Order: sequence, then structure tokens, then C-alpha cells
Amino acid sequence: MLQKLKKLPKNRPIEKLPFGGITANMLRLIAILLMISDHVWATFMSFGNWMTYLGRLAFPIFAFQLAEGFVHTKNVKKYALRLGIFALISELPFNLFYSSRWFNPYHQNVLFTFLLGLAAMVVLDKMKKDRTAKTIGLGVLFLVLIGVASVITFPDYGFSGLAMVVLFFVCRDFPFAWVAQAVGMVLINIVFFEGLVVPVELFGHAFEFPTQGFAVLSLLPIWAYGGKKGKSNKFIQYSSYGFYPVHMIILYLIRYFA
Repeated sequence: MLQKLKKLPKNRPIEKLPFGGITANMLRLIAILLMISDHVWATFMSFGNWMTYLGRLAFPIFAFQLAEGFVHTKNVKKYALRLGIFALISELPFNLFYSSRWFNPYHQNVLFTFLLGLAAMVVLDKMKKDRTAKTIGLGVLFLVLIGVASVITFPDYGFSGLAMVVLFFVCRDFPFAWVAQAVGMVLINIVFFEGLVVPVELFGHAFEFPTQGFAVLSLLPIWAYGGKKGKSNKFIQYSSYGFYPVHMIILYLIRYFA
């Protein structure tokens, strides 16, 4: 049975979607398939750049779902505990997959980024509910510390990833929030992004487009979200977390023995 979420975000340009829009489970499956595309490209098919372009859409969808999960969870501590446990479990597979080393202090898996994002949302929620000078002052301090941690601890996507989580949380409960989402995604993934680029020629002019810029297209499936969770049970919940480390171990082993 599909579960209707109580608080539907006001973050899409079209309010009435065909068939009520896609569910949270469908959105998660889309993100997983996009992530697989990117990781298969990184492992076996470095010539198929389109696969990593598609993969750029995965993180923002997961970030959006983290923000939704925070809003709807009944127990933030348990939510954080699950993230923390699977972040630790995933670190070895992540290290082997990305660097073929057991230990890599200069790049941590994405679940640590989500933990920082969750911490930032807890702080922002506290500041929203208690607007005293003390709470706001401490909140700003904690947000700065979280931001610094997203840089010096080297989690996947770093400060940009943290910013996307905060963007989807902040741009949630006010009309036309989707406009702010679009602007924020362009700023984070194109304007301020530094990394791999794609050479593009348009109308006789050559320029470079950031590979991460394809992440902006993730807003299309995000805006198609209809506010329904879909079928839910413990197996689905934990298999979604467990898939992350398991698929990286499988890809690493295939590459190692191939």
C-alpha cells in the first residue's frame, strides 16, 4: 500500500502530476541506477562518458531524499545512527573501489557527507523553532563548524554536497521554492564548481561546461515526486543502505579478478 506523506514539499513547478507523480521508492531506484551507471563507467567503461554524465544526477536525488527523510522521520537519532553505521561499513568498500587501498584518509564515502547534512538540518530546524539570540548564535557557529568539517575531512562531494542537502531542506516549505532550487543547483554545480569539464562549441564559440553541471537535470525527477512513499518495510529500508557498500565491493572484485 502506498503511504501518503503528511507534508508535501512545495518544490515543483507543476502541482498536478500525471498519476500523482512518482513515489519515494521510485525516486530512490532512479538514483541507484544512475549511481551504478557512474560507477560502472569508473570501473570498466572509461570511454562511455555519457554514463558518468548520467551519474551526476544521482547525488542530488539522494540529497533531496535525505531532506525529505529528516522532515518525516520520527526519530532523528535513529536516523543518524543508521547513517553512521552504514557510513562505517561502507568505508572499506569505498576505499577499495576508488583507490584500491584499504585506507585512504583523503576521500571518505558519501554517507559521511549525508551525516554532516543531517547535522546541518538539525541545527537549522532548531534555529527555526527557537529564534532566540543564543540559539541563532550557537546555530551559526555549529553550521560554520559543519561546513569546515565538510572540507577538512574530505567526504565525497565535500562542501558542495553539504550545500545541496541544505538547499533542498531550506527550499521546501514556501511557494515557488523550485525556482530557488534551480538557481541554487546552477550556482553549486556550474558557477562555483571546479573539476572535470566538457569542451562544448555553440554558435561558433568554444567553452567548457562542468561535468557536474549535468546534476541540474536531477531536478526533473525530483519535481516529479508526488509525495507518496511507496511500499515500506525493514527489508526495503536496510537493503537501500546496504546496496551502497555491496555494489562497490562487487565492482572492485570484478575489476580485480578481470
